[in-house]
Amino acid sequence: MPRTRVLAVLALTLAALLTAPVAQAAPVLLSQGRPVTASSTESAAFPASAAVDGDPGTRWSSAFGDPQTLQVDLGSTQQLSQVVLNWEAAYAKAFTIQASTDGATWTSLYSTTTATGGTQTLNVTGSGRYVRLTGTQRATQYGYSLWEFQVYGGGGTTQPGDALLSYGKSGTASSYQDDGACPGCLPAKAFDHDPATRWATSATTGWVDPGWITVDLGATAAVHQVVLQWDPAYAVAYQLQISNDNANWTTLYSTTTGKGFKETLTVNGSGRYVRMYGTARSNGYGYSLWGFDVYGTGGNPTTPPPAPPAPHFPGTLVWSDEFNGAAGAGPDASKWTAETGPGVNNELEYYTNNNNAKQDGRGNLVIQVRREATPGSACPVDPISGSGTCQYTSGRINTAGKFSFTYGHVEANIKVSGSQGLWPAFWLLGANFFSGTPWPNCGEIDIMEHVGKSPNLAYSTIHAPAYNGAGGIGAPLDLGQDVSAGFHKFGLDWDASHMTFYVDGNAFETINRDTVESTRGPWVYDHPFFLILNNAIGGDFPGPPGAGTVLPQDMVIDYVRVYQ
Repeated sequence: MPRTRVLAVLALTLAALLTAPVAQAAPVLLSQGRPVTASSTESAAFPASAAVDGDPGTRWSSAFGDPQTLQVDLGSTQQLSQVVLNWEAAYAKAFTIQASTDGATWTSLYSTTTATGGTQTLNVTGSGRYVRLTGTQRATQYGYSLWEFQVYGGGGTTQPGDALLSYGKSGTASSYQDDGACPGCLPAKAFDHDPATRWATSATTGWVDPGWITVDLGATAAVHQVVLQWDPAYAVAYQLQISNDNANWTTLYSTTTGKGFKETLTVNGSGRYVRMYGTARSNGYGYSLWGFDVYGTGGNPTTPPPAPPAPHFPGTLVWSDEFNGAAGAGPDASKWTAETGPGVNNELEYYTNNNNAKQDGRGNLVIQVRREATPGSACPVDPISGSGTCQYTSGRINTAGKFSFTYGHVEANIKVSGSQGLWPAFWLLGANFFSGTPWPNCGEIDIMEHVGKSPNLAYSTIHAPAYNGAGGIGAPLDLGQDVSAGFHKFGLDWDASHMTFYVDGNAFETINRDTVESTRGPWVYDHPFFLILNNAIGGDFPGPPGAGTVLPQDMVIDYVRVYQ
């Protein structure tokens, strides 16, 4: 949901941690959304494309006969490591998995005559551009039917001793962008290993073919893997090239069917300079990369900052506030800072210096929205009074500069406010916001948002440069009753590979890093975040208050706890 925010100015210096490299990248999903063909389909309702669309609720189903095939085109030859088959009840008892570089000559990766259906995870070894399943004996009188046909590879192909060679290295490009739409989108941004910065070709001279970017590894290196994290302005056709002198180039990899997002490419070559040379763009814009990572041996590598330590769930309590202060006391000043001033996102409240955030003496913090004008303030026009002076007050508090953390389990027990136009939230914002990283580059994790117009729904969403505002990644949970009717525990498990969101112990949504990077854009959550609680009124997401709005409205917080 749209959550762009301007925070109160705090005298803080918080160092942002960058994602550290891994010597062996995880295998990546290569088949999703790729061109696919089948020997037959039962009907138009069960197309071959349904087996690679990433939707477990759609499926391919064949005609009722043997043999039958399903074939996916990965777009280029890839190292293959795993095939996952998610069968419907009509599964194959006997089948083979084969790979081919040209679609004509096939190599067997796996074969069985005793399959039992369900979900089969098959570890394979081989390479190919085309991967096909051939069913030779059906388990039922029907055909063959797959919910998903997933081919993995590419990522697990670095060699022992390989390191990230491109981090912090200098780069050159055919052009670069540095304007209001993409400030400082220089070649070096592709090699800083910061997933929230990018290189882009110039908006005035660079939306042409060819377009290229080169990294200088500092010395001759043996290059084994290149990982490209594309912006939507990606290359459909390009080459990866290597050179000793930055003048004479040898091709390491070539494709005319680039898929964008994250591409993990196995290569083998020696040289000092590595270049992405694009010859066909995906759209009317130029070329743009969030990351251009080169792995191998030799070169003159710079060691990036270390990765944050992995958490262990459920973990040990490292920070909490139980709100056990006296009635009328504000939030603990050693833990929380009040933000003051008008809200953002077209919200209508003025946030006070804890006049609206008080402990109740019964173990709770109450953040209250009330109708109360703030003289001299300016807000969007209130639809009820018609005034541009802020007609409502509320509270917003954060732990910036007092507590931030990377990974772990965080949980709060909250009774949300609930009325037309209300917008209570419990969320995390990247601590590097205060060291000059703007939103949404800093990253945002909304553990809980609730809007009065959708009383039964609790929303959990993540935001980053490539997916933010209404395009954030997440989903609501329908509690089957008004969320504001009682207390609910809103929680998050967070590590380098995933986030899982909970309501009352129910894990209702998991967002996986691999899926995000291969379908939406960079994962920007491997650095410290701080906590925020607020209770807004009006704004882009909930809409304005109206005749049905009942005030005052309380957001009541029993506790907030962080485990690592």
